[in-house]
Amino acid sequence: MNQFRNGDLVFDVRDEGPADGDVVILLHGFPETKESWDDVVPGLADAGYRVLAPDQRGYSPRARPGGRRSYVADNLVGDVVALADAARAKRFHVVGHDWGGAVAWYCAMWQPERVATVTSLATPHPAAFARSLLSSAQLLRSWYFLFYQLPKLPEWTATSAFGRPRFRDTLLRSGLPEAKLDTYTAVLDEPGAMTAVINWYRAVPFTPPSRQVPVTVPTLYVYGTRDFALGSKAADLTGRYVTGPYRYERLDATHWMPEEVPDVVVRLVLEQIGQAGGRATG
Repeated sequence: MNQFRNGDLVFDVRDEGPADGDVVILLHGFPETKESWDDVVPGLADAGYRVLAPDQRGYSPRARPGGRRSYVADNLVGDVVALADAARAKRFHVVGHDWGGAVAWYCAMWQPERVATVTSLATPHPAAFARSLLSSAQLLRSWYFLFYQLPKLPEWTATSAFGRPRFRDTLLRSGLPEAKLDTYTAVLDEPGAMTAVINWYRAVPFTPPSRQVPVTVPTLYVYGTRDFALGSKAADLTGRYVTGPYRYERLDATHWMPEEVPDVVVRLVLEQIGQAGGRATG
């Protein structure tokens, strides 16, 4: 399978590993694509898992609906469930980074009967993140969330001759490898792509805090101590919002763990899904 559908939307997906293996779904963040998992997929597939890494809504050329409400968390979770259904996986392990981590959290909150384990890289539980905004310097780190609510200006600052060098420099200084950044920006330059991916941020106000419930499934949260975007306060608070088995790992790493320390990511994910026991797809 190299594509799947959710209604009228068609998503590109990388599908590797044995067809009858337990399914592991890898969800990238902003401004990444499925290529962020290039050095993670082989290790999981070689361990006997079927690994699915999609280009998410807004990043796949035929899955760029208009309007910010198209990118609410319910729709993003629905895309993941549609992928699992296409793979005939009754249950699956979900691993997310950055925005993909947020989607992974919501999958675990709202689809616990489908999610065998959840792993989030960098992104804390949404309720822990919200609480940290009032109890730490996280609000200063997250200024861009407010900036991205503006119309048109965010797109201009990331794509114009004036803004693109600064956009690139910010990401490179944060630790993102330049070769990967070139791959990602090529996608963002496609028609409608930048507006679509920024609409993820613009859709945040449409998910009420009351729906950010505790997670009951086995959970692994991995935090990079050199993360430029996320402070340690939300990371430390995340365990309060997990009632199932919980593991918290702190790494000497930047925000970009799938690209920077893929071998560590593979090891931790294999430990997490192996500890869960049983077949996820059964």
